[in-house]
Amino acid sequence: MRKKHFPILCLSILFFASCERAFMEQDEPKDPISVFDYLWNKVDQQYAFFDVKGVDWDSVREIYRPKVHDDMDKESLFHICAAMLNTLQDGHTNLFSSFDVSRNDSVYYRMIAHKNIDEKVVILNYLTLNHHSTGAFSHNAICNGKVAYVRYDSFENTISEDVLKNIVNRYKDCQGMIIDLRQNSGGSINNIRILLSIFDNHKQPLYATQIKSGKEHDAFTDLETVCATDTCILETPYNKPVAVLIDRGSYSATSFFALCTMGYPNIRLFGDYSGGGLGLPNGGALPNGWVYRFSITRTIAIDGHNYENGVPPTERVILDPTCVAQGIDNVIEAAADWILN
Repeated sequence: MRKKHFPILCLSILFFASCERAFMEQDEPKDPISVFDYLWNKVDQQYAFFDVKGVDWDSVREIYRPKVHDDMDKESLFHICAAMLNTLQDGHTNLFSSFDVSRNDSVYYRMIAHKNIDEKVVILNYLTLNHHSTGAFSHNAICNGKVAYVRYDSFENTISEDVLKNIVNRYKDCQGMIIDLRQNSGGSINNIRILLSIFDNHKQPLYATQIKSGKEHDAFTDLETVCATDTCILETPYNKPVAVLIDRGSYSATSFFALCTMGYPNIRLFGDYSGGGLGLPNGGALPNGWVYRFSITRTIAIDGHNYENGVPPTERVILDPTCVAQGIDNVIEAAADWILN
């Protein structure tokens, strides 16, 4: 098993799509049946999670292939191809055309239906209207100034070392910190590396990854262990208790961050399961020019498990509507109690 360190490089769908167009035969059939078969075969040979998702891809073909015929219009074909991809229940699986983009309905429904945060309660009673905004973070002290509460709503928002130093220094007298990542649907993996840089990094393993490497569903490259760096941006690593809040809307890069916290003894996860999305997507172009993407890697936690369907919290706490009606976020309260006690 090989080891590597942050940052890991995301595969570019646009790069590979353009390459596939460049090398695609000019006379590649563009009729609906050929387009459908091309997409089905690509997924069959390169998708990473048939076993984890419990999907029988041959059975999926038997359901959708008979619905395709040569005289159907492009929108009807698009919807059939999209429905086929939706059986994977993978938020990193999409089909792009000039007139529509397919998304996995079940994943997005789960993210919204199992939302474990009430933003109004957080803003009014925890951050408060007088909260601080530093870079991508909103923050304030709670529990009579004893706990730092930091809200980060998207890993798409750039994190800088100076901002992190500023926040840590502002709350240096607090007993610990809450980092709220609920409904953070992901973004740049590089921001994970920077956020982890305030902790005690000593090249400890964070997770392992492998890439789909053959046509068989179980064909993957050898596992490569991804390790933390051996540096910290602070003079003294932040070793106080840190509670990270997650829910089903914590997807993709946020799930990666949740997975990485297993390598830090001072960090615990509170809330609901994350949304998953631990496979990096890649794709290409269909003969008719539509672009597709789906997950071609899989990630294994340091405990040996594959949490593609959701990273479990250390302590599962579901938002209580009775508490919300009283202006209380019982997920934050549980995290704060752990820090204070």
